[in-house]
Amino acid sequence: MTEQESVRQSRAIYYASGIVSICGIIFEVLFGALGSYILGDGVKQYTLTISLFLTGMGIGAYISEKMTKHLIASFIWIEYGIGLVGGFSAMLLFGVTAYLPDGTDALFLYSVTLLVGTLTGVELPILIRKANEIGVSLQKSAAKVLFSDYAGGLIGGLLFLFLLRPYFGLVKTSFLVALINVAVALWIVIRFRKELKRFQLHAASGIVFLFILMAGALFGEEAAFHFEQKLYRDPVVFSEQTAYQQILLTREQGDTRLYLDGQLQFSSSDEHRYHEILVHPVMSAAARHDNVLVLGGGDGLAVRELLKYEDLGTVTLVDLDPAMTETARTHHLLTDLNKGSLDDSRVQVMNEDAFQFLEKADGFYDVIIVDLPDPNNESLNKLYTQEFYSLMRNHLHPDGASIVQATSPVFAAEVYWTIDKTIQSAGLKTKNLHADIPSFGGWGFIMASREEIQLSKLTIIDDTRYLTTDILPALAEFGKDEDAVIEDENGDPVTLTPNTLIRPNLIEVYDKAWRYY
Repeated sequence: MTEQESVRQSRAIYYASGIVSICGIIFEVLFGALGSYILGDGVKQYTLTISLFLTGMGIGAYISEKMTKHLIASFIWIEYGIGLVGGFSAMLLFGVTAYLPDGTDALFLYSVTLLVGTLTGVELPILIRKANEIGVSLQKSAAKVLFSDYAGGLIGGLLFLFLLRPYFGLVKTSFLVALINVAVALWIVIRFRKELKRFQLHAASGIVFLFILMAGALFGEEAAFHFEQKLYRDPVVFSEQTAYQQILLTREQGDTRLYLDGQLQFSSSDEHRYHEILVHPVMSAAARHDNVLVLGGGDGLAVRELLKYEDLGTVTLVDLDPAMTETARTHHLLTDLNKGSLDDSRVQVMNEDAFQFLEKADGFYDVIIVDLPDPNNESLNKLYTQEFYSLMRNHLHPDGASIVQATSPVFAAEVYWTIDKTIQSAGLKTKNLHADIPSFGGWGFIMASREEIQLSKLTIIDDTRYLTTDILPALAEFGKDEDAVIEDENGDPVTLTPNTLIRPNLIEVYDKAWRYY
């Protein structure tokens, strides 16, 4: 081999190591995102998938010790393996979730994560050994290959976060990244063709795999959409993967349902019950309605109820995802329900994180409505902490009132009353409400203000479908199995502690409560 050819081959190895490292880190975070979406509890799933992936890499590094011959051929087929397994992973996970028993999806995801991690762990030792074989010193080859690996890891993470996930979604991303793995393998086939004994077999196999993965990239999302249909009771009519979440609408016999990351947000058949309780008691409790803040509620349904008040001043709606508020403004199924509320001149929509918004906001609000998803991950948990409710208190007018949706006191009593305890720890006095929302079951709300709220003095406006002044006091009556006295499995009282940023105990309590529902 000439010196010039040696230089070209060593450069090919360094470039290949950087590119496959980018693919490796993308698969790693992709599996975490899939776990978060399908299985819930993002922190738990990212922790498990990253740990399994790294464990697999360790296993792969150990296995690589046995590979001392046919290094290039081994690398090529490892890339083919990563491409095929990783490429079909997302699509097949939706199929497993839709058709196989509970728990199979987790087993499938974790097995794929470990397998791809193991194959990834074999890559670098082989490339380092090949670079050394070409004539590059072991110390130098290891340093360059590892540099390419670490630099590629950063690039891969940024690409997934800012380009692949928001613009291509999880299924198409898996196929696109797999195509890169196979393309790198084919490039290595061509670059090292002189030393490959079965060049035509390697090349033909790679071309076939490319076409298979291209077909997956073109049609895999449609197949996954078909699988996903099985996860929902009604036909899916709209689905969008945004930078923050998956927005999905279903429609069947006049019933429209909104899901965010697979979690039901409302059913049009009974959402009026939920939103009337969320809005009208707190509006009655507040001394004025000049300045109202809604945190969450990007579907515009809470704002629809607010616009029924003639003395309403301005409404500021803060929802993190601009795609959610845009869908609420433009999709006919949502505009039919929210009556075009987000386009009202009194409404200002701000796409920001609710916590950060309160940190930098000025002034006071007469009414604060917190209509956020349940605290099932770290990002949402911070919006149910003492620190968050302290910010809410600091921006609540002295004679104003607030209300928080607080999950189910029936299915998750400890969660509900922990949220209540947390709000009280921020210096607010609470009043507890709950009602039957057929699509959800028994659901809870917590009103809060600086002064004691007396339900008997509140008056509900006439323009409602469910809530009346007469039935409002009944919403504050809780049964024995849903009241504030929580008992453990032995019948002993459970001491509730406020949820804080430093000690986010609510996530574990929530996961435990909803595990079997």
